[in-house]
Amino acid sequence: MCGIAGIMISGGRPCATAQAADALENALSHRGPDGAGRYQRDNVTLVHTRLAIIDLKTGDQPLYGPESTALVANGEIYNHVELRQDLLSDASFATNSDCETILHLQAKFGADGFQHLRGMYAFALHDPIAKTLTLCRDPFGIKHLYYTETEDCFAFASEPQALIATGLIAPQAERRAIGELLQLQFTTGSQTIFHGIHRLLPGETLVVKDGRITHRAVQAALPIGRPLPRDETKALRDLDLALMDSVKVHQRSDVPFGLFLSSGIDSTAILACMARLNDSPVLAYTASFPGTKVPDEFAAAHRMAAVFGASHVNVEVTSADFFRYLPEIVAAIDDPTADYAIVPTYLLARQAAKDVKVVLCGEGGDELFAGYSRYRRQILPWWLGGRRRRPSGPLSECGLLPPSLSDWRTGIATAEARLAHDDRSALQIAQAVDCVDYLPHGLLVKLDRCLMAHGLEGRTPLLDPVIANFAFRLPQRLKLRKRRGKYLLRKWLNQHAPQADAFARKKGFTVPVGEWISREADRLGPLVAADPAIAAICSPDLVKRAFCSQEKHHLDAAWRLLFYALWHRRHIRGLIPDGDLFHCLDSVAR
Repeated sequence: MCGIAGIMISGGRPCATAQAADALENALSHRGPDGAGRYQRDNVTLVHTRLAIIDLKTGDQPLYGPESTALVANGEIYNHVELRQDLLSDASFATNSDCETILHLQAKFGADGFQHLRGMYAFALHDPIAKTLTLCRDPFGIKHLYYTETEDCFAFASEPQALIATGLIAPQAERRAIGELLQLQFTTGSQTIFHGIHRLLPGETLVVKDGRITHRAVQAALPIGRPLPRDETKALRDLDLALMDSVKVHQRSDVPFGLFLSSGIDSTAILACMARLNDSPVLAYTASFPGTKVPDEFAAAHRMAAVFGASHVNVEVTSADFFRYLPEIVAAIDDPTADYAIVPTYLLARQAAKDVKVVLCGEGGDELFAGYSRYRRQILPWWLGGRRRRPSGPLSECGLLPPSLSDWRTGIATAEARLAHDDRSALQIAQAVDCVDYLPHGLLVKLDRCLMAHGLEGRTPLLDPVIANFAFRLPQRLKLRKRRGKYLLRKWLNQHAPQADAFARKKGFTVPVGEWISREADRLGPLVAADPAIAAICSPDLVKRAFCSQEKHHLDAAWRLLFYALWHRRHIRGLIPDGDLFHCLDSVAR
């Protein structure tokens, strides 16, 4: 896991200035505390900051391949051992780095070779002979890459804030994306919330020449085709093979690793696999919220940790932590996701980084095995209670959303319409829509930014082609049954860990932000209402009412407005967090 960035100057002019390269490196230094590297040739500059996970001695980047190609990469190639064996007859490897295989795949197959990669990655490869810069992102979008095109250059980076740090582009919020963020908690598609900054989409490859994009291609994460008939007994055996295979390769590391463990099905399944694969106890971390009304994640997680002999760490998250660290946390989320789980995720990562450099996480299980309750509603006809996905949001329900932000659903509707043309069932389409927007631009941004702020790598064994090819085309009866999602995964866990109570009703992961906000509503409401970003879009009286209400949709709206005020303060107005939540908000109001 690393930070990468670069600039290709247009018009045949020389490389970017050292000042621009320094700005990129400094902005990404938290992603790579173990070293930095730089490459300059012709009109291309590449920058790399390294978090050393595999090949600690010879894996520094840039890496160089045949025909003088140069590579900077962020991520892990889990099948690099197998790829090396396949490529040895044609290639001579200079390092033991997993990422060096990318260079030799490109030399042998061109960009088509990237389809052989199994992993999470975002990389840039310069070919000085062809005079091209190729950028690529993994099919699930686990790793991120952003770019901007100006009259003078094409620039890219692992985080948008690095592009802004160069001065090549000024921070300006896209109005439609503001509505998406407040209603959906994330933003959709290629256009980020920053005007002029785009994402590489999941699985996308771009070819850039003379500072201009000349070619685009996309590798899909999910197989095409409707569900296949499957025998349940055989499906359970195949699921066991797929899970064990994925967790095994996701443990490939030259540094210690652990697990983020909740009381849910997904991380417990990963724990069960890790316990079978490792002789030493798994090191697991769980967040708890003492003194609140939310379900106790720690007690159930601790019970499963004991079953599998894991060493278990409890990270208590309190209201004091919330008010103290929220500005710092939001400052790390430059591509904004207003998921309240950023709070425990950030604090879990801070603790885990003291012991390990890699953690396995359960993201992806709900999307691939159909765990969300909304899937059941989406596949029903309207006369049986079915409804479209995300028909509304808390701000519109509270009367807080201005007409100028009413097009917030356009991005989701575009993805729905595009994916509806594929040969897939209604359930598969609902899952696929989540996999192209909510998962990469919401959940995986949260994971990446919260962990990389502490130099910690997060791995997602359930987001793997072996798992996806198996799970996505399962028949609906092996996904949804008796008002429960993830039926087959639950059945597998019930066999391997009956103590997990795998068929208990899903509680969902909850963070008590509503409780914490309510305790300080009289102070927070006026401060958020007075923030310039909020005052520009919402009635101050309605904002204050949302903070003082005990109704769920009002508290949801209050949280999102609070997040947006802090995000805008840092990432648009450029104000560094210099105290706790109240100090940061009050410094704007004064």
